[in-house]
Amino acid sequence: MKSSVKTVADYLKEVPVERQAAIARLRELCLARLTGFQESMEYGMPSYSRASEVEVAFASQKHFIALYVLRSDVMNKYRDALDGRGVSLGKGCIRYSSPERIDLRLIEKILSDTLVSMGDIC
Repeated sequence: MKSSVKTVADYLKEVPVERQAAIARLRELCLARLTGFQESMEYGMPSYSRASEVEVAFASQKHFIALYVLRSDVMNKYRDALDGRGVSLGKGCIRYSSPERIDLRLIEKILSDTLVSMGDIC
């Protein structure tokens, strides 16, 4: 869902009820793990930037919840761990078909690795 709202708090209000808890938890994890990152709305979704470059974002799309992990080294490190968990993977995107498929512990690890990564942005 590409949104025109200006704040993440307003974005959360637009999310379908059945996804609100999952999206709110993704936000909490990003705020907790990505210390020193700036939270903003970029490209119509909640985004987390360092040095003015978006490295993580998430969105409630029509058929899935997307988590964008834009450090190539981090995404590649977890690709095998994500495979076979009922998620669809792109170059820098993890697509969850339902909130129940989201592995919050794995996301915590991904975010922690993003914090220390200086790999290429995809």
